[in-house]
Amino acid sequence: MSWSEQVKTWVKRIPAGRVATYGQIAALSGHPRASRQVGTILRASQEDALPWHRVLNAQGEVSTWKLGVGDLQMARLEAEGIVFEAGKCDLKRFLWQPETELLLG
Repeated sequence: MSWSEQVKTWVKRIPAGRVATYGQIAALSGHPRASRQVGTILRASQEDALPWHRVLNAQGEVSTWKLGVGDLQMARLEAEGIVFEAGKCDLKRFLWQPETELLLG
């Protein structure tokens, strides 16, 4: 499986109502220093089933404003119950923890 496919596989696993960071997806995919490339992969993807909107920057902020989809991303997350205060999501509350899911089965 290519690295791009690994990134997409991890992003597809993020459940509704949770978020991940670009760096977290990069690390889970085996390239912990490639968070910017994760954004590039998501931006280039044409998969409708890919929940790209669930990936935020390390500060819990939407990073897609320059691409013109920041409002869309935030609206999709808010529709899933994600709360933003002053433009930031509380990562302590909403960050997806796949390691915990694996341990709990």
